[in-house]
Parts: sequence; structure tokens; C-alpha cells
Amino acid sequence: MSYAIKLIPIQRKEKLAEQFRAQTPYEVKSDVYGCCIKLLTEKQSVATRWGQSFYFMSQNIRSHGRLYVVNGPAEEQNSVYYDPQSKTAFLINFDYYGWIKSLALSVTGDVLEDEHDIYSIHGACLDLNGQGVCILGQSGAGKTTHTYGLLRRPEVRVVSDDWFFARVYGRDILAYSSEKNFYIRADLAKIWSEFDWLVERAELDGEGRAIVDLRLAIGKGRILPLTTLTKLIILKRDASDQEFVRKLTAAQALAILERYDYFNPHLLVNTPFKRRLRKAFFMELLERVTAYEVNTTEEPEQSQRRIRDVVGLS
Repeated sequence: MSYAIKLIPIQRKEKLAEQFRAQTPYEVKSDVYGCCIKLLTEKQSVATRWGQSFYFMSQNIRSHGRLYVVNGPAEEQNSVYYDPQSKTAFLINFDYYGWIKSLALSVTGDVLEDEHDIYSIHGACLDLNGQGVCILGQSGAGKTTHTYGLLRRPEVRVVSDDWFFARVYGRDILAYSSEKNFYIRADLAKIWSEFDWLVERAELDGEGRAIVDLRLAIGKGRILPLTTLTKLIILKRDASDQEFVRKLTAAQALAILERYDYFNPHLLVNTPFKRRLRKAFFMELLERVTAYEVNTTEEPEQSQRRIRDVVGLS
């Protein structure tokens, strides 16, 4: 992760809000899985992308969380200050929209964890005939590559390609979408040519990424608001390991998730209390799904075939 998070008391939050009040002509309220998250920024480009990412929320609804995205000459690049009491984050000197979006989802996740027993999962969520599949992994392991690889099959539908929310509901784990549109990389078309025209028509930012309406590529009926998780796949890239697919016990999978902080570098609060909450939730999740580890050191199409076998798309 290339930014530092500093937790602050509400008194410090009030001073920062006053300091940046004149620098936030753009204010946008959005509906992020039932939470009203408010963006305050001086950057029109950020406000535009934000509106493309998230569903609109009535301006009459009071916000549950807030993000200030501003510039501050006295601050270091990519500085984050967060007040857990008021759920207010200050993102100072940020250029990369992907982190802004992720931190908005993290503020939402903090609200949902504390008040509703709903948890963030930094991964993709797909649906195959009503059965949900979660794909996690470190950066570079192929999460995006293999999510979109599976979406080439017409029977696969998508809830989220990057971040979703989940809760325990009886014996089930329900997974819910978090965003209106999807944030893709330009190199996606180099791996799967089926998405070439989508990338060509996208407005890429300086990082070679773009917000796109995936419905244009796969159809409206293949974007779902929720599914029931039944499988969890952890991707890794380890050339020294010749075991390409390994079924995991719940304890084995939890140990991997804990070792890598649940593959989520954007969590704003990592206190012992929060870690206990997350461990208890993920243990319940792993007791209700079948978990696998897939090594993606082979060519993408070969790794894709192994993943299809795991999810039942042989």
C-alpha cells in the first residue's frame, strides 16, 4: 500500500473540516449498499468519476460517512486522516481515483461492521446458476484476469469485480454488490480479446484504467445485486509450487486470509476489536463455503481451465 492512514479524534476532524471547507465546491451524496456516503472535493474529475461509480442518493438524506478529497501543500502525498467516531476521512494530495473509490467503500464497510454485522470482502463475486463464487488474491495473482475470463461464459453472472459486502443469514452467506459500474484496466483486452471493443471505447485515466458499464459487454441480465456464496477461491502466483489446485479446510483458508490481512490493504481501522470481529465473520463464512487455492503461474488460459473445473464449468 502506498498511502498512510492516521486515526484522529473528532476534535481534529472538526479542525480539518474547517480548514478545507472553502476547497470543496463539489458535493455528491451516493448510495453505497444502503449507506449515504458524501464526497466533498475541489476536483471536478473526481466528482465525475464518483458519480459514475456509485448510485445516486437523494440530497435530503443525511450522510453516514464522508470523504474529503482535497489538496494540502503542507501534507505529504497520499495522506489519509480518519475519524472513526464520525466516519469522516480526509484524502489529501491523491491522484489515483482507484484508491479514492476503495477508501469510500472502506468508510462504508466501517459503518456496516459497527452497526449491522455486514463485512467488506476485497475480491470479485460471481454467480453460476444461483451459486456464488468469491475470488481473492494478492495484487498480481490474476483476480481481475480470471474474473473476466469466467465472464466470457454466458452462464456466469457478476455481482462485483473488486469489492462486495457479505453477511451471515442463517446457514447462508449473502453477498451484495457495492458499485454501479466497474473499474477496468486497459490491459484486460490484451489477455481476453472479447473485451477489446469495451476498452477501446473507455475513457482511460492516467493509470490506464476506466469506469465502464459492463452491461454493454455482457448484457443487463448478467449484473446481479446479490448471490449466495458457496465457493471461495484464493489465487496465488508461486513458481516453486507445482500443486496448481488445492482444496482447503476452513482453518487453512482462514490462516491464509489472516496472513494477508484478508487481501484488503484499504481497511481504515485495524484495532484488536476490529480484527476479532473480522476473524469471527470469516470463520463463519469459511464453515459455509468450499475453499480452494489456485496457483496461477501457468498461461492464463490454462489457469482459467483449472478455475472452471473448480466452479463446475468444465
